[in-house]
Amino acid sequence: MLKVLDPGRWDFTTAAHLLNRAGFGGTPDEIQRLVALGPAKAVSSLVDVERIPDPTPNPSWARPDPERLQRLAALRQASPEQRQQMQREEQQLQRERLLELRGWWLERMAKGPRPLQEKMTLFWHGHFATSFQKVRDAYYMWRQNDLFRRFGLGNWTRLLVEVGKDPAMLIWLDQAQSRRQHPNENFARELMELFTLGEGHYTEKDVTEAARALTGWSLNRQTQEFVYRRAFHDNGVKTILGRTGNFDGDDVIRILVAQPQAALFITAKLWTFFAGESPSPELNQALADVFRRNGNEFKPLLRALFLSEEFYSPHLIRQQVKSPVQWLAGSVRMLERDLPPAQVCANLLRTLGQDLFAPPNVKGWDEGFAWISTSTLLARYNYSALLAEGVMAAGEMANRPRAMAAGRRMANRARAGRTGAVDVRKILTDEERRDKTLLLGALQKRLLQSNLKPKQERALREYLESKGDLDDDEIRGAMRLIMSTPEYQLT
Repeated sequence: MLKVLDPGRWDFTTAAHLLNRAGFGGTPDEIQRLVALGPAKAVSSLVDVERIPDPTPNPSWARPDPERLQRLAALRQASPEQRQQMQREEQQLQRERLLELRGWWLERMAKGPRPLQEKMTLFWHGHFATSFQKVRDAYYMWRQNDLFRRFGLGNWTRLLVEVGKDPAMLIWLDQAQSRRQHPNENFARELMELFTLGEGHYTEKDVTEAARALTGWSLNRQTQEFVYRRAFHDNGVKTILGRTGNFDGDDVIRILVAQPQAALFITAKLWTFFAGESPSPELNQALADVFRRNGNEFKPLLRALFLSEEFYSPHLIRQQVKSPVQWLAGSVRMLERDLPPAQVCANLLRTLGQDLFAPPNVKGWDEGFAWISTSTLLARYNYSALLAEGVMAAGEMANRPRAMAAGRRMANRARAGRTGAVDVRKILTDEERRDKTLLLGALQKRLLQSNLKPKQERALREYLESKGDLDDDEIRGAMRLIMSTPEYQLT
């Protein structure tokens, strides 16, 4: 298990697989640079994120709000009518910030210099699924997102402690309201079931006792910071997973991480996320052993995973259904174009089933073929026209009024030759644009890193032949057709 990949197998296909799974794909030139590095250095170029400068500024409001106390005081003193108006204004402000936050994160995924760091941030967002719908504070959602970015490639215990004390999580799973007289079990239960062990590896008594130990972990809503409230903590003796003592929240997490099942659980989730299928018991044990030997640190685990023969098995390459975020960010990267406006991106991802900062439940999103249905597949095809040609399909625009205006603006800019459509001359040589055989090969290499099925390739070739001399709009039409194939929905 986890035999290191033979360097003789390192080529354009395997390098593209690494970049697709450990990030959001890339251009042929970016893939070729990984080929030239060799497997070990290519993996290091993604895993060792601290060596990569990231000058991306945070949103201007992504900091504790110094005026929060004054607003809370004013709200308490306001008349009922004034209070209602102030609440509406606050809700509108938070919605605007959430939209900006979604666009900000998508920009990092589609354009940022640290693709693996953003891919891991996306993984943790699904793992510790927290929704704005209950948190209702964009600053808290940004803060949690930044937490995943800072600690998501580090130590497992440290990450769990940071997440447990995170304001968004304290609100999401009601830990901030937990008291020794009435311990709230929500966080304790999900900590075991969804975050560390999985179902069947703990008892209801373990949940009850862990909830007692976690009392005291709370939130100061005025300072917007975690606070330990000693008066709320249950100082009694607890028994958790066979261990007895006067435990607190940090002890709970250490006890859980020490369970052999914890390493098996999290390494299986990571393998499934990156490889696209569940590991065999033997492979899962090998991954867990690497994780344990390296002190529950994620970077050594990911390095071993991305260098393993198993990760590059032919039955894994281009067999994972793209998540909506992977589809959008990857398309932008491969087409070397800008993201659509934030509102268009938000509508797009909501339509495709992955509304960032609003997972459907505490379990996060289902992956794989759950992303694909008749309606979401049709929507992908419609949005392919938007990304390639700068024009949203008329039916899609008609069904989404907020996207319609932005889509029309993009279409107008595309027709004016400015933005909205792919810059064909940027991504294709003059020779590739003139020679239809070369064009077909270049588009397949860029968009699929492989070839279409013979029937589809013939259909695309016939489309190109029917056009005579191709102009840029017809080449964009060919891109859209490739993006509307089943093969393009896989990575």
